[in-house]
Amino acid sequence: MSYRIEIDSADGRIDAHVFTPADAPGALPAVILLTDIGGLRPCYHEKAQIVADGGYAVLLPNVYYRHGHGAVVPEGKSFRDEDVRPTLFEYAAQLTPAAQRQDFAAWLSAVDDAPEFDSATVGVVGYCMTGAFALRMAAWHPERITAAAGFHSANLAKADDPDSPIHDVESIQAQLYFGHADGDTLLPPDQIARLDQALAEAGVHFCTELYKGAGHGYTAKDAPVYDARADARHFKRLLTLFEECLGTTA
Repeated sequence: MSYRIEIDSADGRIDAHVFTPADAPGALPAVILLTDIGGLRPCYHEKAQIVADGGYAVLLPNVYYRHGHGAVVPEGKSFRDEDVRPTLFEYAAQLTPAAQRQDFAAWLSAVDDAPEFDSATVGVVGYCMTGAFALRMAAWHPERITAAAGFHSANLAKADDPDSPIHDVESIQAQLYFGHADGDTLLPPDQIARLDQALAEAGVHFCTELYKGAGHGYTAKDAPVYDARADARHFKRLLTLFEECLGTTA
């Protein structure tokens, strides 16, 4: 089950959805689930509900709230359409590390305030561009984030990028999991190696897995690269991470 909320932030009101199991017994471990570049849409609502049914209260925020509430991509359109892609790139470019810092604080306040969440421990998962958000959130809020994951993440460890999240990993206390797409041009092998090295040198508890044959966006049901087997594996790994780090009531 789910309902819509609005969250106060420095840049306006964030529209978000809260998902819980139908028979939730009370406050549940908190998870923040972040969309890919396409923003809020049915396949991410479905993702959030699947995670919630594992025994969690899930917050699904609109990362593009500064430009409007609800879905950004018009019905019947997708990221692949030439008249949609430039808008999404423009919106995504404005989600700078400074903007993310504001949003992270607002999301954490929301899970602290809503009765559905037991926010003593918090998990976060990001997809595509928000894999970096999950990594930064674990680094910037080590006292709050217990588990963080990224799937078909993009640009986590670009060379000579002063804003790369790998520069902050020394503070991470969370357990991490990354499910990388095989042959992903947005996270090529050199970036994966650079990320792994930074995490290992920082003493972070992490796991990296390469999803052989899966393309960038393999968990998105509305994408032509959707891979049902890889998607099923992603849920298995994600729920295992959350069970180990957050506990569960499922």
